[in-house]
This record gives sequence, C-alpha cells and structure tokens, in this order.
Amino acid sequence: MHTHSSIQNAVYYLPMRLHRTLVFATIDSLDLIFNEQKQADKVLRATLKKDKRWGSRDRSFIAETTYDIVRWKRLYEEIAEVQAPFSRGNLYRMFAVWCTLKGIAIPKDWTQFEQTPTRRIKGRFDELSKTRKIRESIPDWLDELGVKELGKKWDKELAALNKQAEVVLRVNPLKATLEDLQLALKEDEILTKTIKGYPHALVLRERANVFITDAFKKGWFEVQDASSQKVAALLDPKPGMRIIDACAGAGGKSLHIASLMENKGQVVSMDIYENKLNELKRRARRNGIHNIETRTIDSTKVIKKLVGKADKVLIDSPCTGLGVLRRNPDAKWKMNPDFLEEIKGTQSEILDSYSRMVKPGGDLVYATCSILPSENEKQVKAFLKRDAGENFTFVKDEKILPSSSGFDGFYMALLKKNI
Repeated sequence: MHTHSSIQNAVYYLPMRLHRTLVFATIDSLDLIFNEQKQADKVLRATLKKDKRWGSRDRSFIAETTYDIVRWKRLYEEIAEVQAPFSRGNLYRMFAVWCTLKGIAIPKDWTQFEQTPTRRIKGRFDELSKTRKIRESIPDWLDELGVKELGKKWDKELAALNKQAEVVLRVNPLKATLEDLQLALKEDEILTKTIKGYPHALVLRERANVFITDAFKKGWFEVQDASSQKVAALLDPKPGMRIIDACAGAGGKSLHIASLMENKGQVVSMDIYENKLNELKRRARRNGIHNIETRTIDSTKVIKKLVGKADKVLIDSPCTGLGVLRRNPDAKWKMNPDFLEEIKGTQSEILDSYSRMVKPGGDLVYATCSILPSENEKQVKAFLKRDAGENFTFVKDEKILPSSSGFDGFYMALLKKNI
C-alpha cells in the first residue's frame, strides 16, 4: 500500500511556492496529452522551449509534475471526481490533488484553486488506495492482463513500474573510459555511480540535463537504460563480423554494438522508419562510429538480399513496452486490448522473416522491453516449433523484471542457427 509520501516520490525540484507561469505550462501540457492524445515527451520538449527565462529548476518542475500527473492519472481523476475529456477546471482539480498529496501549499488567492477540499482529498486517497487498479493507476483491462500473465508477481511489478526511472548513461568505449566520463561530468557538477555487472553504465545520482555537457557533444556517452545495455552483451559482437540490427529505430543498440566491434566489420541497421535511421546517422557521427550502414525496409526485397548473410541478427522487436512504463507512463492510457493481439502477430511475422538473414552457425537475439510472457518466452517457443524456426536451437534467455533489477523490464533470448 502506498502512503502519501511514497506515492509522491517523483519531483525533485519543488519550488518553495507555486509560480503561475510554471503551473499554467503544466496544465497546458496535460491538456495536450490527455485531451489530444499527444505523446508526453514530444509535448514537453515543445513546452520547455516556450520561455527562455526558465532555469533548470523551472523546467524540472514542469516536466516532473506533468509526468507525475500522467503517471497517476486514474488515481487523481477518481479523487478529484472528474472524467475525460477534461476541462481546464478539471485539470486544475487534478493538480490540486497532486499538491495536496505532496504537501504543497495551494495559493489562497488563485481563482483556479478556490475551495480545494484538502481533507476530503486525503480521505478519498486512503479509501481508493485499497483498490489496486486505482492505487496503481492503470486501466481495468491492463490489470486483468497482468494478473493473467504474471499471477502473483503482477503486484510487485506494477508498483515498480510506477517508480520514476533513473537516468542511466552508456559510455562510448571508442572515446572514453567510465572513469574519464565520471570525471568530466563531475566538472559539470553532475555526480554519477557505477553499477556492478554493467561495464559501460553510469547512473546519475540526481536528475540533470546531460545533453548540454561537453562530454555528450564529444560523443563520450549515450543515454541508455541498464537493461537495454544487456542486449548487445548477449549478442556478443566481435570486430570484423557482419551484424544486422533489424529493428534499429534511432539506433541506441546499433551504436552499442558498433562500439564493441571497435569500428571493425559492418553493422547493418534496418527499420521501416527512415526518419529514425537518419537520427541514427547523426548519432553515429557524434559517436565517431563509421561502420554502420542504414537500410530502410520499404519492401521484402531488402530482407531477401540479406538472407543467410549475417553472423548475428538482433531483433529488438516492437512490443507493448510494458517494461518501460516508468519512463513512458502515458503509454498505458494509449494502449488497448486489441493492440496486444496485433503486436503479437507482428512479432511472429518479424521472427519468421528476419531470422532468415542469419547464416548457418550464426546467432539470433530476440529482445523486447515487455514483461509479458506472451510477447517473450512464449513467442520464442512458438517460433522454434514453426517451420521458420526449425533450424534454430535455443541457447539461453534472460528475463529482467523492474522489481528485482531496479531498471526497465526487458526480455532477451539467444538462439543459434544449426550448421
């Protein structure tokens, strides 16, 4: 059971008092996210550029508060007794709930907050917190699905997915060591710590904008969750190999793979979205990486040309993203039950098609940022039973759960193609 204090754990930079412009910017952001179904990270990127006078604390307040209210939307709307589509008045009521549960004084002279029933809010919080789907703030269908897939583990995972994600960096070994990076960031007053078992990872002790540092501009690091960093380690790329990252997106894992190959050999980064691959090219230049070739999957021919050509193939598959709800809390309000069925169909198709690019004796890694067995080990088992998977042998897999790791939920399986 959450207490008032434990549920409200996400905002680090609380102003001594509420500033109108910051609160208005937060309400504007929530309006776009909730009522116009805009992506939270895109909305905030635009919002934070609106006023040049805002310092880092101001920006942190807007971002953290917005994410917090998005994360606890169901709980807050039930306490505030409002429902979507939300009027501005409704959003202010939800904001007042956030303030009350955080112990932040509500300005008496703001018309938006007239007659905030502080005692009633606390009473409703205690009452509603007895129901898991409201306490943990998720849709009914998702709660049912979690119980069906994970049984008793669901409680623990759900609570872990509502904690704010730490910021994890991955050092680029082509340009710096962990020690170099730690020292450089310390000079910018950004303190970090290493994590046992993650040779390239640093965790920020406090949230900070790392993208304005010299170390970032020089390509010394990327932001990449610790669990995600384990994928390239399982793939185990070696210099001189030909490796395909088949669902590369903006290329976080491609960059990791290429750096472990010391720029020797070839990484073919593929995706159906060309704009994401363009972003990867920009990131590769900053990282000093020049052994990545991008290919847009705009027809089946792209895959056919590479059948049997790769030493290793990574399928970082599209998925529900349930393992990364901590950093994308708005995803739970955009998903629906049909989406899971669709995505499972896509995963099967991708496995059957893209696995053909592995040459005999080569390796295939299938990975998702989901914690649902139906997207993970069950997909792999089904693939091995189909004709497309009959030449593959299961080697090992790893299930990373947020509750035990403290990082994102991830799944990865290593399969070997028979000679």
